[in-house]
Amino acid sequence: MAGKAIVIGSGLGGLATALRLARRGYHVEVVEQYRQAGGRLNQLESKGFTFDMAPTFFSMSYVFREFIEDARIEMPFRFVELDPLYTVSFSGSDRRYIIYKDLDRLADQFRDVEPDFRNKMERFLADAGKLFHDVDRQILNKNFHSLADFVVQMTKVDVRHTPKIVRTVWKELDRYFISYEVKVIFSLVAFFLGSTPFDTPAVYSILSYTELKHDGYHNVEGGMYRIVEGMLKAMEKAGIKLSFNTEIVSYEAEGKKIRAFTDSNGKRWEADLFVVNADAALFRGTVMRREKYSIPRLDKMQWTLAPFTMYLGVKGKIEGLDHHNYFLGTDYRDYSTRIFRNRIKLDSPYYYVNANSNFNPGCAPEGCENLFILCPVPDLRYKPDWSDREWLADIIIEDITARTGFDIRSNIITKVVLDPVDWQNMFALHRGSGLGLGHKITQVGAFRPANKDEVFSNLYYVGASTVPGTGLPMVMISSRLTVERIDNESGIL
Repeated sequence: MAGKAIVIGSGLGGLATALRLARRGYHVEVVEQYRQAGGRLNQLESKGFTFDMAPTFFSMSYVFREFIEDARIEMPFRFVELDPLYTVSFSGSDRRYIIYKDLDRLADQFRDVEPDFRNKMERFLADAGKLFHDVDRQILNKNFHSLADFVVQMTKVDVRHTPKIVRTVWKELDRYFISYEVKVIFSLVAFFLGSTPFDTPAVYSILSYTELKHDGYHNVEGGMYRIVEGMLKAMEKAGIKLSFNTEIVSYEAEGKKIRAFTDSNGKRWEADLFVVNADAALFRGTVMRREKYSIPRLDKMQWTLAPFTMYLGVKGKIEGLDHHNYFLGTDYRDYSTRIFRNRIKLDSPYYYVNANSNFNPGCAPEGCENLFILCPVPDLRYKPDWSDREWLADIIIEDITARTGFDIRSNIITKVVLDPVDWQNMFALHRGSGLGLGHKITQVGAFRPANKDEVFSNLYYVGASTVPGTGLPMVMISSRLTVERIDNESGIL
């Protein structure tokens, strides 16, 4: 037996790490602040409707296959590839752009706005693909033990990619396309990850490659929470115990080792090994009391979007609303560059709508729709007061009604609204940031909070705010990298 391990937090990274450690012989326990497992990959139920709370699809399915091989469990969920991926609508127009993986069908969507689209997209994706595979090999799948180690690894990335570090996503798209619509649509992934294509490095053009060419996007049969449910069943078989409503507030140490963490009720959690799946930056500041991660210093860092989310159970079927939908305005540059610092009024919001009942009918009563709506908004540094949340909810409902021709308000059976304050309190998210630390150049690789504690030899981190970054696939890679470090350093724990 390798000893006892405690995982603090039951998000995707925590669950995956717990199962990997159990396979290695550790006696594992998981403690969670929230009332149920999953972190942001959670589920909400109301009046017969079931909603995915945050992520609604995923990419890089092979990282899940690597996980089940390492953990030696069966695939805990079933998934199917998306094609088309999503639809995009601009205000003031009845036209919908349907984004297919098939480049011939995709080119047909833009035939009147982007001459020679297919050839341009082929060149764009080929360039992004070369960068992706270089970054994937040399950066995303590597642990960094020092800044020097990171710099050495960066020198192994083809020097021809260097301009993408200083060029923005929008300027990169400018090199290939002339159409406003094309450039907006294929920079949306940067915007909905909490930044703007006008200041995000062009390195993130790799995201277009992952969605259109490399593995694509996938839906989970039964809803995204099936991932969590499947992992919980595997954990039960492995004898892993979970404790909910448990907030860790302090620690005890002896020399270079943590001996125990203490929760808000005074209970001590002792172990030989600890892995933190809470936010790696915030936990260092609030629990470990590190000055480098004090609240004022955290506030100076770049954080991803704050989510304003709404969950609507609606009577009736809404024509023209697909599984994944983006509803946009007409002044993308002005909106995206000003929204995150609360410098624009939210009366014409950009938002995403997931109609999961289109793919998973069991998520809603027969003849009904379950709508998950995500509107990226300023985090609590810039907009601390959300007393106007119902005003924003009403605006979005009226806008969906106008664009679809379906009277949403008159057919609402259930409605749940969560603002950034709610998200902050439920999942201990700094200032309500939905996806953790952002990905500017000074917050990636060795510049990101490390997955090994800088003081204690038996304390590690996993999740979105450590390496390699945010998103479900990155968190799964994070779990592998963290356990690799534990494997390599088990003799010094």
